[in-house]
Amino acid sequence: MFIGEYQHNIDNKGRMIIPSKFREGLGEHFVLTKGLDGCLFVYSIDEWKILEEKLRSLPLTSKDARAFVRFFFAGATECEFDKQGRIVIPGNLREYAGIVKEAIIIGVSNRLEVWSKEKWLDYNDDEDLSYDAIAEKMSLLGI
Repeated sequence: MFIGEYQHNIDNKGRMIIPSKFREGLGEHFVLTKGLDGCLFVYSIDEWKILEEKLRSLPLTSKDARAFVRFFFAGATECEFDKQGRIVIPGNLREYAGIVKEAIIIGVSNRLEVWSKEKWLDYNDDEDLSYDAIAEKMSLLGI
């Protein structure tokens, strides 16, 4: 399980350190892809396979399902750590997420999310994002 929030810089080659407690959960190889809300998602290979099975089971006849599958798989890349615990975030994914210099890495249960610092701050300052209202809606789901 991934939890916590960390801030790291991106160097001019697109490399970023992943906190050691997250590296243990990801394993040697893992998948980085476009995420929702303008961030990047990072999955261990085991979690990626679970997601892949779910996406594979979506009906091919559904235009929305095809678009969603394309979104996740077209942006996906398999990654590994260098000796310093860094990963290289490809240019297309840095551009998608708006990551230039500073990134925020958060643990979200079964995945990591990588945000540009600016987008993360904007997301948290969003007046439409009322955690009390969201919590009320979650209670309808039994949470």
